[in-house]
Amino acid sequence: MLDIRELHKTFGPIHAVRGISFKVEQGEVLGFLGPNGAGKSTTMRMITGFLPPTSGTALVHGHDVTTDVVAAKRQIGYLPENAPVYGDMTVVNFLRFVAEIRGYAGKERDNRVDAAIEKALLTGVRRQTIGTLSKGFRQRVCFGQAILHDPPVLIMDEPTDGLDPNQKHVVRNMILDMAPRKAIVISTHILEEVEAVCSRAVIIAKGRIVANGTPADLKAHSDSHGAVELTVKQPSEQVAADLRALPSAARVEQEGAQYTVYPRDPGRLFADVTQLVRQRDWHPTGLKYIEGRLDDVFRELTLGGETAANPN
Repeated sequence: MLDIRELHKTFGPIHAVRGISFKVEQGEVLGFLGPNGAGKSTTMRMITGFLPPTSGTALVHGHDVTTDVVAAKRQIGYLPENAPVYGDMTVVNFLRFVAEIRGYAGKERDNRVDAAIEKALLTGVRRQTIGTLSKGFRQRVCFGQAILHDPPVLIMDEPTDGLDPNQKHVVRNMILDMAPRKAIVISTHILEEVEAVCSRAVIIAKGRIVANGTPADLKAHSDSHGAVELTVKQPSEQVAADLRALPSAARVEQEGAQYTVYPRDPGRLFADVTQLVRQRDWHPTGLKYIEGRLDDVFRELTLGGETAANPN
């Protein structure tokens, strides 16, 4: 549904995007991650046809954004960063305006507007002026215009940035609800977004891809993947010493009565710690296996930037 091929973008001497390539299939929600200035928004603008690439291209449902730009744009729903909308229009009038721009009229226009209002959960504010809405509702209005024409590809730039937890929950549920029928790309720097809604993630740094995989794949490259967090009633030097003595343990960090054991052998460590707990009769108040942390992987790859290796 979306095929990105060797996108490059330069602004004078600045090489902002350097050979970005990836594909997104129907049913996938791809998290497009990177630190500020990594080239995320520039890449999104090239994919959506708002910015011409210096070289390379993107195919949207088979349409080339450099040679068949209008047909490509018809296949895309775009939610830009900061939800730009006309604040002096009501919700329903704004969506009618968007529908008419897309060529809908009469009953079909009204049906599409009503469907977008329902999907974006805007029924209660449909006749309210957009400028009087909260940021979360304005985001939903922009979401409504992005899905009004039922596009097969949905591009969203920082869709939950600045929203409160309840508003984030609503937007994420809307994304998950339509995910099986579309190819969705979410550009974000919020790592919790990836674990909440994304089936795969691409991380970029300094305009290049440095990782491409599922959230589980990426977390497996974390230093903490396979670590064990043990909490006992009272801190004890003997507990720390016994944990350090495990052949499958690389190191132990202690904070009060909580011990984090980092693995030398991630496949064995949890079983070894569990066996040790039983042998020593420690009666722990907490025992947790750690899958890994995306923020660790993100930091390592993006701080390395130019030289970081693709985990896959």
